[in-house]
Amino acid sequence: MTTTVTSPASAATTDAMVRVESLARTYGTGDTAVHALRDVSFTIAPGELVALVGRSGSGKTTLLNCVGGLDRPDGGRVVVAGREVSSLDEDGLVDLRRDVVSYVFQTFGLVPVLSAAENVGVPLRLRKLPASVREERVALLLDLVGLGDHAEQRPGEMSGGQQQRVAIARALASSPRLLIADEPTGQLDTATGQAVMALLRAVVEAEGMTAIVSTHDPLMMSLSDRVIRLADGRVLAE
Repeated sequence: MTTTVTSPASAATTDAMVRVESLARTYGTGDTAVHALRDVSFTIAPGELVALVGRSGSGKTTLLNCVGGLDRPDGGRVVVAGREVSSLDEDGLVDLRRDVVSYVFQTFGLVPVLSAAENVGVPLRLRKLPASVREERVALLLDLVGLGDHAEQRPGEMSGGQQQRVAIARALASSPRLLIADEPTGQLDTATGQAVMALLRAVVEAEGMTAIVSTHDPLMMSLSDRVIRLADGRVLAE
């Protein structure tokens, strides 16, 4: 069941995993300025899967980038897991992306020369985990996304849906508290996209994390706990 956000207090503000307050982001100046975000506010509670919807150019990607620390707002603030993202320095942002937030993009972003298992293991190598721990976690995640038998295949030997499953497994490798997915089914056919969306719902529950997913797909909206609708950089109240 889905509902549309009607106020920033739609999730508990005291225990929010994500809190966005009066967020603004403008690109350019003068007559050519693009107001990507205008006074955006909402909260997301721990364990929620929230669908972010809106037409192209509505501000979805800019909002996700500000929440995840890939972009900085011009005004307002973002707090993720108690950390004020909008005020972190570069080291703080690196820590955030390593320990708290993971991303899934529609372009997959896998390393072509690495196998599925090696791609999933990259975040664990960066954390310098022992090989035995790393291998166990990678095997568990590939099984979770239904690719246990494809561990040695490289991206070029896999379908688009399989590559996106590897990308999801990689995003989960470091046990993030927040998963951000920007149009994760944008390059997939309808049937494969639906399977990936159902997988996202399942892994959010299995891993006990919070997720915010931008999408145009009604199925993803139906699988989410809430829907946040954007238009012209603003949150719609319906």
